[in-house]
Amino acid sequence: MKFRAALATAVAVPLALGLAACGNDKPEATGYKPSAPSETPAAVTSNTATPQQATVAHLNRVTFVPAMTSAIAKQKSWHTTGKMTANGSTMMTMSGVQTADPVAMSMTMSGAAFQGKTAKIVVVKNTGYLSIPGMTPTGKFLKFTSGMNDQLAEMVEGGDPTKIFKSFDKSLVNIKFVSSETVAGQKLDRYAVTVNTVKALAAQGKKVPAGLPKTLTYSIWLDKANLVRKLTFNLSGVSMVMTMTDYNKPVHITAPPASKVVTQ
Repeated sequence: MKFRAALATAVAVPLALGLAACGNDKPEATGYKPSAPSETPAAVTSNTATPQQATVAHLNRVTFVPAMTSAIAKQKSWHTTGKMTANGSTMMTMSGVQTADPVAMSMTMSGAAFQGKTAKIVVVKNTGYLSIPGMTPTGKFLKFTSGMNDQLAEMVEGGDPTKIFKSFDKSLVNIKFVSSETVAGQKLDRYAVTVNTVKALAAQGKKVPAGLPKTLTYSIWLDKANLVRKLTFNLSGVSMVMTMTDYNKPVHITAPPASKVVTQ
């Protein structure tokens, strides 16, 4: 089905180490209307290290994952935006919100991956709703529950960037502090995070797609509270920029009304 190829490209590629769908156990749906996906922040300046700055202790291979996961575990909600490009052309933009309690996600995606149209994913606990151009009638959602359709579930659940962070625990190869930078007026620490793709997928019970590189390096920017603010990577000509903002802001996610739900 064409929608599967589009969705796999639009969601699984950026969030699942290339062409493998990445699962998420923290999604649901909301009445929040996300803003347009943000571009890569333009104002980025690196701070020149001084002798005093050089003594600052940064996260390392032992402390990075615990610090990052502890920070995100304290968050009740967040807003994610992203932009995926392939060989220099924009394939998809995405924008959505998630809540941790209750578990929910609402995300819109648009661009060439959807023939220039807009798709929407809503997940409330174990139930997902998909509105995909060419697959569902305009304005309608296909409903499914976790386990009903594993392929759809993996694609939908791939919209959670925190799943990437969770996979670091068993797949981490190396962590390197790159620099302290000011991004959009906020001082952030940039790290190069290299993971073993086989272990990352194995930790999620996923098979390894043919041609996947052995390792993948993410650039991750953390704020002073160790919250991820920006994440980027490039894989075989496909690049992704994601931002995470609006932590702990009130969000209410609801499922589409019954009148807008269709069956398979």
